[in-house]
Amino acid sequence: MKSCVNVGLIGLGRRGFSLLEYCLTKMRDVCVTAVCDTDAEALDRARAFYLKTGAQTPLFVSDYRQILKEPAVDCVVIATSWNMHSQIAVDSMRAGKYTAVEVGCAYDLSECWELLAAYKATGAPLMMLENCCYGRFELMALRMAKEGKFGEIVHCSGGYMHYLPRNELFANGEGRLDTKHYRLLEYAHRNCEQYPTHEFGPIAKILGINRGNRIMTLASFASKSRGIADYMDSHPELDEHPLRHYAFRQGDIVNTILTCENGETVLLELDTTIPRPFYSRGCTIRGTKGFAMEHSGLFNRNANDRVGWVYLEGMKEGKAPSLSEYMAAHDHPIYEECEANSLEDSHSGIDWLVLRAFIEAVKAGTQTPIDVYDTLTMMAIAPLSAASIARGGAPVDFPDFTQGRYLRREPPLATKYSLDLIVKDPDTPIVP
Repeated sequence: MKSCVNVGLIGLGRRGFSLLEYCLTKMRDVCVTAVCDTDAEALDRARAFYLKTGAQTPLFVSDYRQILKEPAVDCVVIATSWNMHSQIAVDSMRAGKYTAVEVGCAYDLSECWELLAAYKATGAPLMMLENCCYGRFELMALRMAKEGKFGEIVHCSGGYMHYLPRNELFANGEGRLDTKHYRLLEYAHRNCEQYPTHEFGPIAKILGINRGNRIMTLASFASKSRGIADYMDSHPELDEHPLRHYAFRQGDIVNTILTCENGETVLLELDTTIPRPFYSRGCTIRGTKGFAMEHSGLFNRNANDRVGWVYLEGMKEGKAPSLSEYMAAHDHPIYEECEANSLEDSHSGIDWLVLRAFIEAVKAGTQTPIDVYDTLTMMAIAPLSAASIARGGAPVDFPDFTQGRYLRREPPLATKYSLDLIVKDPDTPIVP
């Protein structure tokens, strides 16, 4: 068991810098040994941060391959723009590093197969940092599912429903105009379910995907694309934007239906470019004995400020308890511990928890709780969705990245951060 993990961080944009500032530099068993970005301003910002905090200064580089050559680096965290994730992850795994990659999808299925080949050749674990797998509602739903509270699960749904133009696509984290946000370029050039992992990651664990169950088919349907163009038309400050008159391809609403080998269906929704009142993942579990749904207030630390419902067989219709009432009895053990700790990240602690899940696996030299098969299944949704939309919503076959092993997997590790088992582990502190 390692007492300290040396991390190489690749990517210092909004996401990467946030992980550095609020999580990695605050973990006493982590040393950020090296950081990388191709943008000189991003590196200067990181240098200024280290001067201000007085923390041990890492190696600053502009070529990520320098980090992979460092023998002292135990693991790599990739937080670049989406189009670089796969190549850097392949190189990192081939260098023998534990590899964590921020959320995002492949452009083509060939990337997934290349990542799988790198894993098979090296055994280096690959983990997508899908923080929503550690959301409070999602872990409560996982616990309830494992305890049989929903009966036999029949259907799940969820989405990434977050109006992005005002605060994301055209503005940087400080509210200033952003003319080169990488996600806007994705919306310009692709029409697909671009951001499925926040809702699908937790649902996949609840349904046992890649452990006794698998996705069989995917069918995806996109509306017309009007939201981004309309937003630019109504904001004169965007008149000189490089994409001002571009014909964006991304449909405003995308619905994707997945079918599972064990008979369940999953509905995913992408809704990010036309107005809506609040951010929601809408995670919903439907079973023969009950129902659970989170509606809004995801980042409110107080469960009383979250909106959602639980309804189990025998309850009076129309009188289902609110989410806060039910969380008191069915919180996951991790959140029982979170109540006693202040986690400072910008997503109510889930960034911290998913990074701790990764770091604890590196320390112990074990498999990660979101493994290579989970990661590739999430990454494959976008290119398959694009293919289905291009065919008018025709179903496409979903590959089995386990190549049959989903029926005969090794038992999951009984660790604190397991997403396959519910484990109480007071000996592994959330804040080391």
